[in-house]
Amino acid sequence: MPDFLNVSASLTGRRWVGPSAEADRLAQAMMQGCDLPLPLCHALVGRGVTAKDMAGFLAPTLRDLLPDPLSLRDMGRAAERVMQAVRGRERIAIFADYDVDGGSSAALLMVWLRQMGLRATLYIPDRIEEGYGPNAPAMERLARDHDLIICVDCGTLSHEPIAAAKGADVVVLDHHLGGETLPEAVAVVNPNRQDESGDLAHLCAAAVVFLLLVELNRQLREAGKRGPDLMAMLDLVALATVADVAPLIGVNRALVRTGLQVMARRQRAGLVALADVAGLDVPPTAYHLGYLLGPRVNAGGRIGKSDLGARLLSTDDPHEAAALAEKLDHLNRERREIEARVRDAALEQAEARGVDGPLAWAAGAGWHPGVVGIAAARMKEATNRPAVVIGVEDGIGKGSARSVPGIDLGAAIHRVAAEGLLLRGGGHKMAAGLTVEEGMIEPAMARLAELLEKQGAGAGGPRDLRLDSVLMPNAATLELIERIEAAGPFGAAAPAPRFAFPDVMLHDVREVGQGHLKIAFGDGMGKRLDGIAFGAMDGPMGAAFTRHGGARFHLAGKLDLNIWKGRRSVQLRLDDAAPAG
Repeated sequence: MPDFLNVSASLTGRRWVGPSAEADRLAQAMMQGCDLPLPLCHALVGRGVTAKDMAGFLAPTLRDLLPDPLSLRDMGRAAERVMQAVRGRERIAIFADYDVDGGSSAALLMVWLRQMGLRATLYIPDRIEEGYGPNAPAMERLARDHDLIICVDCGTLSHEPIAAAKGADVVVLDHHLGGETLPEAVAVVNPNRQDESGDLAHLCAAAVVFLLLVELNRQLREAGKRGPDLMAMLDLVALATVADVAPLIGVNRALVRTGLQVMARRQRAGLVALADVAGLDVPPTAYHLGYLLGPRVNAGGRIGKSDLGARLLSTDDPHEAAALAEKLDHLNRERREIEARVRDAALEQAEARGVDGPLAWAAGAGWHPGVVGIAAARMKEATNRPAVVIGVEDGIGKGSARSVPGIDLGAAIHRVAAEGLLLRGGGHKMAAGLTVEEGMIEPAMARLAELLEKQGAGAGGPRDLRLDSVLMPNAATLELIERIEAAGPFGAAAPAPRFAFPDVMLHDVREVGQGHLKIAFGDGMGKRLDGIAFGAMDGPMGAAFTRHGGARFHLAGKLDLNIWKGRRSVQLRLDDAAPAG
């Protein structure tokens, strides 16, 4: 396929790829037959949507897409044990992971149980002192005072810790890759168990918890009782799905779409407080969940107290919510500063080692384990390769890994751990974690690179930038944005439409905030648009734009609705640019 707009190497070193002639033909036919704007038709065709299934894609419903909870193995046993605990007024503890998915999963259970008249004990391990997932001392302590322990977003590989919970039953609700054997729990509900079909492998843990609640409510209805309002809880499922970068396919689209509508009603005290401190004053989109709300919920588990996020999401007290949101917002600012230092050092080390192979990785003493995951994500984006960043303390390295599409990183790390090169490791296709002795870092990363190379990692150069179509400034209207938003949600596996604005001139370039680049541009035909490139001031776009000298550019990015003092306008969120001509 020829380079789109003849861009073989953009300012960020990427080749631009546009729609094929066949895709153009299908988009034109869809526009004529379905009365949709051509730019939106290009985006739908590019995502494999046909005219036949377009209606279901544009309006996904839980009625059509929600699976039967009992299609997951062990779901019946899990629901039976939880219902037994509810009826017997048993003492319940929830052991959750410290990220958004774990916090949302815990909050779902706590809210449901509270509405059923029970108060559950929340336990979230300290990231630094205890690490990820159940540990034997904590499970042993919880078992002394509780009849049932529910592990959410963790536990599938926790054989010894679950065995240590003597005297209490354990139920696991998880989505991380399972091993050949399962722990001795009453139930292990996980769409990524090795004996599952894989049809629901895209669910995050909060979605698995939601399916459990659906089954529990069904049992209540059969008994002539009314359960809590589950639709009102979909804001938590949406937040977790987007923040955990679960692919927005199948039922995930309906969960997020409906959850965003619930969130817009501003009925959950924690999310209202979080939106307020984040300055979110418009109806939320998936972008806001991933880039504004999610990082703040995560901040407690990264560098603060690990249970802050779950407490915020589960509280019904507006005053407590406001205090927790302020604390998390402060921690998030602190996290960004720590992250920037680790990210820069990790990228410098990885580039010095070489990023031509199947794996980019870096390890450093004192790197905060709470930010290595974000640094790994940045390294993955910069190199278009799976990336691992490891922080070393007292001879032990704790790392996070992020993958690229088509490469199952979790399975590879699980195998390296099984071979004894890691102390522990696991995760899912796109993200994983590991613990390794300092002296074993080099051989472990070498073995991981071998396994990833067999999957095809590193076979390509800098990633292509895929564009849906060309758009002129006059066509970038508020109406078009509204039609595009109606086709959402957008996120992992369903990226928002990206358009190219060809041969435009820059009218204003300035730095805003901390390193963000704000521009105004037009094609000389009248209408001008604003654009913003987050964090781009110190990069190639910043250098080229601030010294443009009247040069013209092709711009590429996604359309945003910008609201300022009540005024609504179109804004381009810039992803890339290239000299025109």
